[in-house]
Order: sequence, then structure tokens, then C-alpha cells
Amino acid sequence: MPAGAAERHVDVAVMQPGYLPWLGYFDLVALADTFVLYEDVQFDKGGWRNRNRILGPRGGPQWLTAPVMTAGRLAQTIRDTELKPNSWQARHLRTIQQIYARAPFFDWCFPAIDRYLGGGTYRWLVDLCLDGHNALSALLGLQTPLILSSELGFRGIGATERLVAICKSCGATRYIAANASKSYMDESLWRPAGIALVYQNYPHPAHAQFGDDFVSHLSILDALMFVGPATRSLVGVSHPKERNAAPMHRQIVTVDVAGLDSGYPTITPAGA
Repeated sequence: MPAGAAERHVDVAVMQPGYLPWLGYFDLVALADTFVLYEDVQFDKGGWRNRNRILGPRGGPQWLTAPVMTAGRLAQTIRDTELKPNSWQARHLRTIQQIYARAPFFDWCFPAIDRYLGGGTYRWLVDLCLDGHNALSALLGLQTPLILSSELGFRGIGATERLVAICKSCGATRYIAANASKSYMDESLWRPAGIALVYQNYPHPAHAQFGDDFVSHLSILDALMFVGPATRSLVGVSHPKERNAAPMHRQIVTVDVAGLDSGYPTITPAGA
């Protein structure tokens, strides 16, 4: 390494798939050198695997839920979770269109969502989530390599032991963990493996919506509709690549409407 050059982490993130995930999911995708989709673990009914939130008609959040078959299948994995065969995809598209038709970047964002949800009927939840990951990553310009956990193996061991094994197989020097994993993480296993453990602590930004009160922690669709291509600047921010560099703090972003003609608005962090 040249003298004075910053040493860079090799970052790995491991995350369960989700339907139309939030900004924090794509923050991990943007940070990672390898992103592992953890799809061979148990499906958590009532979690975020098959549902997410967008703006509602009265300004608060509303749920979009992909219906899944759970009767008699309580131990099924995400990979083996089957979707109910009804017209929910068309209903979700209509709802998204009705809510966001007046958003400044609707015409830029919606065609990709229409191709995703309107292109064919999904049978398996994992396929729905994987295609959504790819469609939304493309809108963000992200090309992070993705590996399915089922392709790596290491099953039948402890939860943290498996994460360590997955990260070692990917050549990680740092594992960026979702905050929810603190509840089960055995932090003592990472240092002996030569891998730094950090928790994400994503600084969720605020941006303009239709109302005066910002509704946070919605699907990334919300930011894409209101912030457009500049949403890319809102992800990949919680942990810098260079060692010893400081993470970013929460932003309040504004869109320069004059920039709408070019499709690339001006983003102004709070305090700038």
C-alpha cells in the first residue's frame, strides 16, 4: 500500500430479503463489497419479509402486504414461502400510482415498478424479493455482488457462528450488522476470526413529502418518488470505507425543483 494511503475495509452485509425494503436496507447494499441475501432462514410471520409501508391517503403510513401461505407451514424458510395466487400485485401497483402520481419523480420511478410488479405473477416470496432488490438497485445505480445464503451452506451451527463463517468465505474484514441482530449476536466470536463487527445505525434522512410532517421509515419507494436519482446519496452513508473515518449524521434534504428538468436535483444537507 502506498505511503499515506487509507486502508479500506472489505465489507460484507447479510440481510433477510424484504418486499420493497426501506432506505436502511439499501444503505447496507451500497456499503457492502458483497451482499448476502439470508433467504434460507425461518420466515417470520408479521415481520418485514412480505410487507412494507408507503404513504397513506391521509398522510400517515399504510401497509402493502404480499399475501403468503402460512397455514400448517410455521417452520418454513423464506426460500420456501409461497405467495397466494390472487390479484394483489395489480392492487399494489394501483395503490402506488394513486398515492404517488403527483410526486416529482413519479414518471422516472414508476415505470420500473410497473415492470417489476406488472411483468408476471410471482409464486415464491424469495423471487419477489430478489427481483425487487434488483429493480430498486438499478434505480439507485447499485451493482453490489449478491450471493444467496443457501449457496454458501454453513447450516446447522449457531446464528453468530454462521454469520462469521459466511463473512470469512466472502473475504470480509468488517461485518456491518443490522441493529436488530444485537439481540442474538455473540460479539466475542468476531475478533478471533479477524473480522471487525459494527452495527449499522443508519441515520435516516428527512425529505419533502406531500404534507408538512415527515413520515419516516417507509419503503425506499417514497424517497425515490420524492428525491429521484439523488436518493443514491442517501444510502451507503452509515459507515465509510476508510478505517478511522467518521460516519455521517442524519440529513435533512431538500430538492431544488429547478433541477427537475435534468432529472438530477440538488441535495442540500442540513447546516450546509
